Amino acid sequence: MRLSHVIAALDELYPPAWAESWDAVGPVCGDPGQEVGRVLFAVDPVAAVLDEALEWGADLLVTHHPLLLRGVHSVAATTPKGRMVHRMIREGVALYTAHTNADRADPGVSDALARAVGLTGALRPMVPDGDDPRRGLGRVGDLAEPVTLAEFTRGAAAGLPSTAWGVRAAGDPGRAVRTVAVCGGAGDSLLDTARAAGADVYLTADLRHHPASEFTEQGGPALVDAAHWATEWPWLADAERRLTGASKEAGTLETRVSTLVTDAWSLHFEGAQ
Repeated sequence: MRLSHVIAALDELYPPAWAESWDAVGPVCGDPGQEVGRVLFAVDPVAAVLDEALEWGADLLVTHHPLLLRGVHSVAATTPKGRMVHRMIREGVALYTAHTNADRADPGVSDALARAVGLTGALRPMVPDGDDPRRGLGRVGDLAEPVTLAEFTRGAAAGLPSTAWGVRAAGDPGRAVRTVAVCGGAGDSLLDTARAAGADVYLTADLRHHPASEFTEQGGPALVDAAHWATEWPWLADAERRLTGASKEAGTLETRVSTLVTDAWSLHFEGAQ
């Protein structure tokens, strides 16, 4: 299958027009005419992931996070990102990114996160898209049965891949939780949206001390904070399934989801009690 055909299938699943204006999505490097037999899905386009792609013999790397999010004037091999570009071109590995367009898709990143932490029923966006209310940022849904915050947090940790960051919660451990809001990746901009949605708990990543502290003081949802990478990793398997199911030709691709933990934080120790 030619790279151009794989890109067309990915663009149909995650149209670049759905991305935020500041984002950088779509093909990053690769010859449209090259043949693609193996596709590796990963969250981050980093050297260790490229090592995995090369070892497996992947022709295409599909990542959630962009390699070149901000404008650059050079891709010299004297920088980590420049070395990535040089290695990919030299080894014939193409790179494609689906970032905020995958966040806003139906299903998208937050749908996969919601399922991973136990939501089983219908889901709705926290911030519906103006053109299609089924799409948008974040998701809100209900658990099959109410649980305590402690139980929900424990279940979320079990449903997400393990990281040094772990999963932590803010709120009464015995609080009843039924309605859950989630947002894959950094979601503190949606704190007030989670409150307005009537959620009992809001699960996201990268919550900062002061906004989280002030939010919990004002009442509203409890907070659950997980590692950024862990909240987005569940989407990879969904993207893999959707690509291979996109067409009969795409079904001939050999695909794999990287399990390499590329979260920025790699060590965790408890302080003195």
